[in-house]
Amino acid sequence: MRLRHYGKPPTGRNDWRTIKSLLPYLLEFRGRAILALAFLATAKVANVSVPLILKQIVDTFEQRQALLALPIFLFAAYGLLRFANSLFGELRDVVFVKVLQRSIRRVALKVFEHLHKLSLRFHLERQTGGVSRDIERGAAGIRFLINFMLFNILPTILEIAFVTGILLVKYDPWFAIITVTTIVAYIAFTLWVTEWRMIFRRTMNEMDSKANTRAIDSLINYETVKYFNNEQYESRRYDEMLAIWEKAAVRNQTSLSFLNAGQAFIIAAGVTTLMLLAGYGVMQGRMSVGDLVLVNAFLIQLYMPLNFLGFVYREIRHSLADMERMFSLLDREPEVRDAPGAKELIVTRAHVRFEHVDFSYDPDRQILFDVDFDVPAGHKVAVVGTSGGGKSTLARLLFRFYDVSGGRILIDGQDIRDVTQKSLRAIIGIVPQDTVLFNDTIYYNIAYGRPEATEPEIIQAATHANIHRFIESLPKGYETMVGERGLKLSGGEKQRVAIARAILKRPRILVFDEATSALDSQSEKAIQAALAEIAANHTTLVIAHRLSTIMDADQILVMEGGRIIERGTHAELLVHGGTYAGLWALQLKEDRERPARAVGNGLAHAD
Repeated sequence: MRLRHYGKPPTGRNDWRTIKSLLPYLLEFRGRAILALAFLATAKVANVSVPLILKQIVDTFEQRQALLALPIFLFAAYGLLRFANSLFGELRDVVFVKVLQRSIRRVALKVFEHLHKLSLRFHLERQTGGVSRDIERGAAGIRFLINFMLFNILPTILEIAFVTGILLVKYDPWFAIITVTTIVAYIAFTLWVTEWRMIFRRTMNEMDSKANTRAIDSLINYETVKYFNNEQYESRRYDEMLAIWEKAAVRNQTSLSFLNAGQAFIIAAGVTTLMLLAGYGVMQGRMSVGDLVLVNAFLIQLYMPLNFLGFVYREIRHSLADMERMFSLLDREPEVRDAPGAKELIVTRAHVRFEHVDFSYDPDRQILFDVDFDVPAGHKVAVVGTSGGGKSTLARLLFRFYDVSGGRILIDGQDIRDVTQKSLRAIIGIVPQDTVLFNDTIYYNIAYGRPEATEPEIIQAATHANIHRFIESLPKGYETMVGERGLKLSGGEKQRVAIARAILKRPRILVFDEATSALDSQSEKAIQAALAEIAANHTTLVIAHRLSTIMDADQILVMEGGRIIERGTHAELLVHGGTYAGLWALQLKEDRERPARAVGNGLAHAD
């Protein structure tokens, strides 16, 4: 197993660029954001004022001979400031919560929509488990980043400024100098160590995503794992990722302990120095006991959030690392885009034309060579040939999942690259060879073809697809859950649901990509009759494996190696005696041998 590349952390995305990308979402409710910041500043003013009142109280009690009455006003002011600090902090949260949650919602929606805009190539290459984990961590990172940058870093900076200003004005400049020096040393040490630690966090994220991808991939293919007794093999592959994650996690925690110890030493040194300076001032008579209490209260009040600031900064860096993978998805450009000023596709006859089409998935591997054919309005054209000949690629190009490398595809004379993808795909219905259903009800999966369809229309589509009677026989009928990717249904049942979904869409152009390949002979005949009825008034492109299903096609194209090597009707191609005639003879032979094999298997079981 070659795993060295897994240990390499991903390239860091510019952090300021990530933060900047969040600003438009925060500014959607700029009034709320400004009010929240005002509440934040008020809370910090109240918090800094508390030690000043405490100094007055201590100094008042120190002068016992002058104390004639309890300083109720000072105690009331002390209590009110404490309450104001908490009250304005809560008001800040109440005002800002909508800004925060709406920002998370907007970003998550933007990523979700962008993933649907990305081209088929990306989705064929992506790892679902890793992508889902990246989005999950990215959303959590946004929540942490917005909350703590605005409500922890900014308040702490304000508090440092207030406290430093008071110390500078009221006391010896050395108080302010030592305070600022300690803060600068603390921040510099935190930045240095945290940057060093980020490589471990990125490696942890990389391995976490890869481990999650392997786990989901293995569980989705549960039956395949069981077929080949590969449980231990899958466990080893999963543990390979976890082992690298464990190593990075241990280094991450060890470096964290070093960071915490260094921060504690810097704070302890600064506090000790300031308290010695304050104590010396009291002994010299330049400062009162209240001043000593004031300095101590300020230091505690200042260094506690400063200590938390170290944690916040670390977590913000971690959040940015978490977010960078999610935002990298937004940086990916869709391979297929609507042309500037693209118009809606106007369909009058639904005449499809492939005009000298060339296509390559990769520059060094051409799939189609000068493919040229027409599907006249209301006609049925079938494409047959050996596996890998480029048949299914035609459907992907018609849907514009990819753009042709050469030539063009026209619908009613309009190049599909000049119209919107939405209007193009709205008029095409497809029954794919490999039908994947949503993990929802049968009703939902059929209705997906046209979500606004009525229940009678959905039942009618199911009836045409020869699946209504089967659905009605189920205990929960149309409300039966199909399982993830439709795994609770057989291959034939899934394809009949897909056929019903395509029927419900009411498309002008139909594509059947080996649509009956998973059906038994009886169901195939029943559905073929239904498909023939449906296709009667549609332009139909059939990609076929069983030649018996396309005998009635107006034209049959035989593809081999990405080229059309024969074309004509079923009868014409048989008379021609070429590749199609050979495929037909081979299929007839297989059909004759199938009953004999079935009888032989039955006798073997009887023995």
